[in-house]
Amino acid sequence: MSGGRTENPVACEAAQGGRSKKRDSLGTAGATHLIIKDLGEIHSRLLDHRPVTQGEIRYFVKEFEEKRGLRELRVLENLKNMIQETNEHMLPKCKETMQDGLAEALQRLQAANDSIGRLQQREQEKKKVINEHLTASEKQRLLQWEEFMKGQPERRAQVDDEHRRAMERLKEQYAEMEKDLAKFSTF
Repeated sequence: MSGGRTENPVACEAAQGGRSKKRDSLGTAGATHLIIKDLGEIHSRLLDHRPVTQGEIRYFVKEFEEKRGLRELRVLENLKNMIQETNEHMLPKCKETMQDGLAEALQRLQAANDSIGRLQQREQEKKKVINEHLTASEKQRLLQWEEFMKGQPERRAQVDDEHRRAMERLKEQYAEMEKDLAKFSTF
């Protein structure tokens, strides 16, 4: 059987005409055919598992269809009914509620935007007024500072003059005190 040949070795030896006891005990070509048939059956029983596998597959499919088939069918029907109910009843309600809620939310958002816009405008006006006031105050302070600085040399001269006179009075006072002290020290 190697190399793809289909010859039977026993049949070949029988055809060659050399008969031995062993070959005689095997018998004729009909017996050889039975032996080959038996070998085929043994081979198929030992190595060919297709019938057993097919039987197991048929049993599994039968069990699956009987036991799980009905349960899976009920689950699928329940899911179908739930989806259908959701599509017919819940989805329109949710859509309507969402649209109403979105419309209201949009109105509130628009009102909030308007309020914020007005607040920003007021804030900008206040900032403008404050900036104008600050600018005017700054100009006024600069004018006051300039006037202050213009009058500063005169005030300094006055203060210096008063200081000089006070120093002269103190010198005169101390000079008189020294004279009086000198009178008392002669005793």
